[in-house]
Parts: sequence; structure tokens; C-alpha cells
Amino acid sequence: MLLFLTKFSRPDIANTVRELSKMNDRTGMAHVKELLRVIKFVVDTRYWCLRYRINMSDRKTMTWKLKAYSDSDFAGDKDTRLSVCGFGIYLFDCLISWKSRAMRTHALSSTEAEYIVVSEGLCEILFVRQVLEFLGIKVEYPITIHCDNVGTIFLSHSAKVSSRTKHIQLKTHFIREYIEKNVVKVIFVRSLENDSDVWTKNTAEAIYSKHLDKFMEKRNDEIREDVRVS
Repeated sequence: MLLFLTKFSRPDIANTVRELSKMNDRTGMAHVKELLRVIKFVVDTRYWCLRYRINMSDRKTMTWKLKAYSDSDFAGDKDTRLSVCGFGIYLFDCLISWKSRAMRTHALSSTEAEYIVVSEGLCEILFVRQVLEFLGIKVEYPITIHCDNVGTIFLSHSAKVSSRTKHIQLKTHFIREYIEKNVVKVIFVRSLENDSDVWTKNTAEAIYSKHLDKFMEKRNDEIREDVRVS
């Protein structure tokens, strides 16, 4: 049930549910205790929801703006030492896609881990763009990907190969092609302003709430009549 919520309406618990999902086949009492803790949190915040509010004067001629945030926790999985990756994609500042998972391969540096996340986020962006263009919607270019690693930004714009990066698979470098075509651009964002922090690691309460306020609406226990579903 938590996986269902994570996929469709509660991106705020994605990292926690990812951690719990690793223990499906070797669960102990400590894991059950943490599971019950997450369930209690979900019940107590059952009226929290994604915020979708768009103010467009002319929807037919206006271009639609996409942007993304990406982040990784280098070797963050203490059991496998795999890096944890996460990204979120916004359409008009409304969160429409997100992901939190452990990488399939081991990254040898934080720059490599961030670079892999950016490439995976680009794959999702290209899919969203394809859907929008199929519907006849104009997309604003270039699409911005926010990243808090300077080395990743340099690697995205440079074809230079060094001893530290020559092992990176070719499929990861395809982001350079779309940068040259002006489809996307990778820009720097401070870690404190990177929304994808909540999908890669356990953050402090202040940072957690700060990021959630950007894409979720924290309602109280009373549901307004105008949104009540009969």
C-alpha cells in the first residue's frame, strides 16, 4: 500500500519506502517497527496532497515550461554501497514525475553518481516532452535540469575524456547530444535549494518541510467542501 501511495500521490515518503522495500525477504522486528512508524506518519498526514495550480491566460498559444531537479547520495546504501539517486520533474512548478532508487551499478565518485542521475532524469524528460508534443503542446526550450555538483555540469558540457571518467558507459554521455541541440541545459543549484534531496537521503525536518512546501499542500484534518468527492 505504501508503494502505491509513493507512486501516485506521496513523493515525500519515497526514500523511506525505498529503504523498507529492501527488507521484504529478511524482515526483523526493527523493520516492522519502522514500517509502523511510517504508516502512522501517513495516517496523521492523510490530507496532504500534491499541489496542481496553473494560471495561464492563453493555454493555446503559451509554451509549457518543464524543469527538473536531480541529486544523488554517493554510496548512500550502507548494505551494498550503491549510490542512491533521485530526481523530480516539474511542469509549471507542479511536480509530475519523481523517482528514488538505488543505482544498478557502483559509482566511483560523487560526480559520476550525479552524472548518472542527470542522464536518467533526461530520459524521463524526453518521455514527458514526447507526450506533450503528441498532444500538440508547445514546450519551452531549453529544459532546465538543476544539479548541485559542479563536476557533473562540466562533464555534461565537455567531451574531454580523463582517467577518472573514461570508464563511464557511453549511454550515460547521450546528455551531451541534447545539450548541443539546445533541448536541455544543466545548471547549478545550491544543495539547500535542491528539491531532490528528499528522494535521496533522510534530511532534517526544516529542510524536509522546506522542499515539501514547493510541491505539496499540507492540509489539516478538515477537507474543504469544494474538493470533497461524492
